[in-house]
Amino acid sequence: MNSPYLAQELWAQLWEIYRQRVSYAQIYETMIQDAGGMVANDHIAFRSLRLIVDSQSSVSRSVNLGIPYLEKIVKWLGYEVAGEYEFRDRNLYARHYRHPAQDELDLPKLFISELIVEQLPPSLILAIQDTVRSGSFFDPSSLQQSSLASEKDYKKIAQALVPVFTSPWLPPKRTIVEAVNKVSQYGAWVLLHGYGVNHFTAYINRQNTPTYPDIETTAQALASQDVPMKDSFEGGPTSGLKQTATHAVVEPVTVLDEQGEPEQILWSYAYYELAQRYFREDKTGKKSLFEGFIAPQAQNLFDMTKAIREGKVN
Repeated sequence: MNSPYLAQELWAQLWEIYRQRVSYAQIYETMIQDAGGMVANDHIAFRSLRLIVDSQSSVSRSVNLGIPYLEKIVKWLGYEVAGEYEFRDRNLYARHYRHPAQDELDLPKLFISELIVEQLPPSLILAIQDTVRSGSFFDPSSLQQSSLASEKDYKKIAQALVPVFTSPWLPPKRTIVEAVNKVSQYGAWVLLHGYGVNHFTAYINRQNTPTYPDIETTAQALASQDVPMKDSFEGGPTSGLKQTATHAVVEPVTVLDEQGEPEQILWSYAYYELAQRYFREDKTGKKSLFEGFIAPQAQNLFDMTKAIREGKVN
């Protein structure tokens, strides 16, 4: 398919779902539009688990739940790998993707990361395997086989793809989530939210309003509207990328208690990131806008989803 218009429609639908859940994004959107500016997304981030399980869905085969699970879809949309990153002390690996029509259609970059499950303690590996084995997983090859492959109604195709970006497995046990969280808050997050959007990112360069000319004034304006913000910035002109973020919103999530009955507890979901990019000079003296990511900066932003659990929801 690889139509940039399909990618544009899919991200628009995911954005609408995300902004309903992350009110800070709505505040930013209104603030920029009221100032006569433009809202554009620099990148969208997704998380996953590098783990192979036997699918219990109609497709009888093993499924890699890590980056390859989503990569097949984003490549079908026309995206190409543009960089890779390692976070060894977090047991994480990531790739970012760029669409050839990015500049033409303001298509966001994608940042897909994965937890290397095999590097966790054996007891947690088994607990995670038991949890995700209940999943009903999407088969990317069905895109080529179904009528959607030749469909020109991008809205319809996007609607069919949106469920992929949710959690495909049944609610996890609360004890497992809490045990995984002690070792990897990232892992606990994925058990609860699956492939849901981890964050969208305001692209400061495209705001095009003198009221908020840079990331500092934008973050300050959000804070003045009682949006809880990260207390520092990551990077700057020298690195080519400067970032900050709101705190993550806290939502009720469903887990299973010791008797296997569903209950709701409060847990962090997503944050809204801000990113400003700068021109950098290469060895030949040529200047170009930095398009990648900086691993240490991204690692610090991973922490924005540390669990803010306030107990059981009555």
